Amino acid sequence: MHGAALAGICLIRLEQVRPQGLPAQIGVSSENAAHRIAVTWEADGRPHEGVYIPRRDSDSRLTTLVGGRLFPGEHHHAHFTTHDDPHAVEVQFRSADQQVAVRVAGRRTTSFPTGSVFGSLDAASAFFAAGALGYSATRRPQQFDGITLDCRRWAIEPLAVDMITSSFFDDANRFPPSAITFDCALLMRDIPHTWHAQAPLCVNGEHGVEDDRHGA
Repeated sequence: MHGAALAGICLIRLEQVRPQGLPAQIGVSSENAAHRIAVTWEADGRPHEGVYIPRRDSDSRLTTLVGGRLFPGEHHHAHFTTHDDPHAVEVQFRSADQQVAVRVAGRRTTSFPTGSVFGSLDAASAFFAAGALGYSATRRPQQFDGITLDCRRWAIEPLAVDMITSSFFDDANRFPPSAITFDCALLMRDIPHTWHAQAPLCVNGEHGVEDDRHGA
């Protein structure tokens, strides 16, 4: 967008998670994080928008055990510390493998940053709404798990950030110094939603990228 590549961290508290059709009372809750990079690609003769997810983390042992097996998305286990009240949010986590550490602290606000690449809250909201399809890295270098987020309600508000650090984006072996610049933070609360598995995306050495409709 406007000559800039867009990447970020999606910090997600999931509640009442269960297979579709089962009662909410049996659902489980977890804290989760996804490092995401916005991407576009051509398929079926038309452009598509979505996100590439190089890393997922969760405090749920169940999620790290069955992720990538019973549902798309392999996760690393991490310890999360959170504070969430009507006025402020703070999330901090460190992965068990010591590869990723993140801390974000901010306050609710009605002001959107004037220097943002998006230009307005509405533009940012529309951009992220279009990126509902995500493909996650897996243990298989040539396969990417696909999943779509379907929100029954979409509401975003700005978050004034007091502190933000990510060892992933601060890693000079991944990104040249000063290549990553903070743009904005956005907050979504109490959003009913469902996740829908998509066919894995497979990289074929001879034929490029293709959907694996039969799994792998």
